[in-house]
Amino acid sequence: MVEMESEARAIARCLRRRDPLLLDRLIEQYQHRLLRYLVHLAGNRELAEDLFQETWIRVLERGHQYDGKHEFVTWLYAVARNLTIDHLRKKSPLSLDGLMKDEEHFPAEPADTRPLPWEVAAQHEQAERISTVLVGMPADYRETVILRLQEGLALEEIARMTGAPLGTVKSRLYRGLNLLMSRLKGAQA
Repeated sequence: MVEMESEARAIARCLRRRDPLLLDRLIEQYQHRLLRYLVHLAGNRELAEDLFQETWIRVLERGHQYDGKHEFVTWLYAVARNLTIDHLRKKSPLSLDGLMKDEEHFPAEPADTRPLPWEVAAQHEQAERISTVLVGMPADYRETVILRLQEGLALEEIARMTGAPLGTVKSRLYRGLNLLMSRLKGAQA
């Protein structure tokens, strides 16, 4: 915990100085996770890529606002989430659920391993099934499940990022997981 705090504070100091080497390192470290999160949140890859670029521009412009009291990834996801919400509000009065029904599916393959072709096919099929089920879930449940399981954020981080009380985040995760599991079982039958 102390290491995380000191790393977070070091990142905050470097962002205040607009250190280009730090920004390069952060982009390299978080690019895949951030893009994957944005694809799920925004509903399509093209929009997610645009929001990805906007997020890093916002980090550069407003990095001085990051105080280093929490993990950088929590602040980064909050920036990306807010940009996405702002964009979707401007674009159309539809709900996030309505916009995500036409979501393109881009399952992520692990970068550091080389699975056999049949493993890739099985992973792709499973990821497609999960993505299909996730798209049909209420947006609050979907976002909480993705942030917790796919992005590995702690419940407290999700609460800070979304502005929801911790109890609400726990409830959304519990209900989201139950819904996901029941729909996956129904899809297999």
